[in-house]
Amino acid sequence: MCAVTFYPSLPATKTFRPPLMDARRACICCACSDWRSTKFVSEVTRDEPTVYYDSVSGKPLFVAPVGRSMDDFLRESASHGWPSFRDQEVVWENMRVLKDGEAVSVDGTHLGHNLPDSKGNRYCINLVSVAGNPTDTKQEL
Repeated sequence: MCAVTFYPSLPATKTFRPPLMDARRACICCACSDWRSTKFVSEVTRDEPTVYYDSVSGKPLFVAPVGRSMDDFLRESASHGWPSFRDQEVVWENMRVLKDGEAVSVDGTHLGHNLPDSKGNRYCINLVSVAGNPTDTKQEL
C-alpha cells in the first residue's frame, strides 16, 4: 500500500491508485519505495552506465552511475529507499528542480525530490517515473 502524495484532480488517500494522466502533468504515486522488489536490481547492467528515460516523454533524464560504481549507486539507493542520482548523473536539458525540491521533467512528469545530504544534491526518484524507453533513437545517449 502507498499513500498518494500528489494527484491534482483527486484528494490524497491511503489507497493506491495507478498513475494518472492529467492535462497539466503526469501524476505518479510518490510514496512507494519498494523498488528493490522489482526486477530492476537484478536486471540492471553492472558493466556500463544505464540511461533512465522519462516514462511519459521518452527523453533521457539520468545516466548512472557516473563517478561511482554501480554497486555504490545501488547501495546508496537501497539505504535511502529510492533510486538516488547525483548532479553529474542528471541530464539537465530534460530535468528541473522546483523551489520546493520537487524534481520534474521539462515535460512536467513528477520524478521525485532533491534531498541533499553531506555529499551534495541527491535526487530520490520514483523508479516508475524513469522506466520509459526512448521515443526516438536519436535521443539515446
